[in-house]
Amino acid sequence: MVDNAADATLLIRTSCPHCASVAEAVLRLTKMGKLGRLELINLDLRPEPAQALGVRSVPWLKLGRFELVGARSFHELEDWAEHAAAGSGWPEYLLALLSEQQLTRVIALLREHPQHLSDLLDRMTNEQLEMGARIGISAVVEELAETPALRACVPQLIELTLSAYPQTRADACHFLGLAGDPTAAAAVRRLLQDESEDVREIAVETLAVLDGSDDLEESTGC
Repeated sequence: MVDNAADATLLIRTSCPHCASVAEAVLRLTKMGKLGRLELINLDLRPEPAQALGVRSVPWLKLGRFELVGARSFHELEDWAEHAAAGSGWPEYLLALLSEQQLTRVIALLREHPQHLSDLLDRMTNEQLEMGARIGISAVVEELAETPALRACVPQLIELTLSAYPQTRADACHFLGLAGDPTAAAAVRRLLQDESEDVREIAVETLAVLDGSDDLEESTGC
């Protein structure tokens, strides 16, 4: 039993092929003490919550602060219940939303909880991070360009320019340009001598944004 177990709300429809298995799973988690309270609503009989919550498909589960849509296994829901109870799991949740093409939802969440942008950027240090996830993170940062949330991450991005992984250095450099903080110019200028041609090229582009230089290509020695 988890002392600070999360509460859950599950919306279903009678005709939904996946709703029964999800309902069974969350009921089991409630009996195990991994959920503190479960509210189960059949939208065929009580349609009002769907409109109030903006729900368009079921099963729809609000588990703590996570919203999960569609079929989920018991073990997957158990993991989310544990994350919800511990207040963890935000990077995994945001990446899961990005994999489901829910960029707008991710942006809305990060505008509401900007501290989780740092958690997402931390995932860039993983060399095994799928390219789709990297593209998703890039899309998020582009949407948050020059916002206080992204500028707050400038020290973290500067640290990421020291990564042993060229793709991470390149991404971090590009993101520093999107942050638009001229104090990052010194860190970016160091990348003009990077061993990776791609990183050097992005450094030139980023410095052009940060300090408006038109002659940077000559300083690279390329």
